[in-house]
Amino acid sequence: MRAAVLVFPGTWSDGDCIWALQQVGIESRRVWHRETEIAPDEIVVLPGGFSYGDYLRTGAIARFSPIMAAVGRHAEAGGLVIGICNGFQILCEAELLPGVLMRNDSLQFRCQDAYLVPVNRTSPFTSGLDASRGYLMPVSHGEGRYVADDATVRMLEDSDRVAFRYGTRDGQVTAAANPNGSINGIAGILNERGNVLGLMPHPERACESLLGNDDGNAIWRSVLDAVGVSV
Repeated sequence: MRAAVLVFPGTWSDGDCIWALQQVGIESRRVWHRETEIAPDEIVVLPGGFSYGDYLRTGAIARFSPIMAAVGRHAEAGGLVIGICNGFQILCEAELLPGVLMRNDSLQFRCQDAYLVPVNRTSPFTSGLDASRGYLMPVSHGEGRYVADDATVRMLEDSDRVAFRYGTRDGQVTAAANPNGSINGIAGILNERGNVLGLMPHPERACESLLGNDDGNAIWRSVLDAVGVSV
């Protein structure tokens, strides 16, 4: 498996993603936003950052970059796509995922650790995770509060498309653990087929045990296991 790590003007977490993917043996290449091709065997990674300076609203301009048409085709064909932080915002703007990311309820930028509790256990991104625990990953955003209308939230809940909620180390979902006020503590969601994931926390910043935490690698290892690549 290889990874196509997208780079928009204002993206800054592409290097972190490439480094994290390297830790689990995934070869990566940077794909500039003006390119138009993605290989069928690649997992597409939309990293964090401030694409186009977050003008208009987060992800609103990046959604129209030429590469996003290829991302849409890739997802439609069943290819894997993961959007992290600003990448999640872009996927929502591109309507590859429902809902929107709004200002944190505190109206403050939040840069802190958070525990992600796996909810869905069937997608490639989550099937290898332990639902009885939380995975520690940093959050770093001012607009990370997931919002959707009641019908959309019910659809996500009823169809097992909530991938992660904010919780505690021992896997309990609590209001106190929610850093941004997201509805139902939602930290990540999936598309209908389960091959597109958006999440606000940063697994690529939790990839080195030497630095105290490699919980983020569990997501990449889950993907590798799901596609039959030994790790």
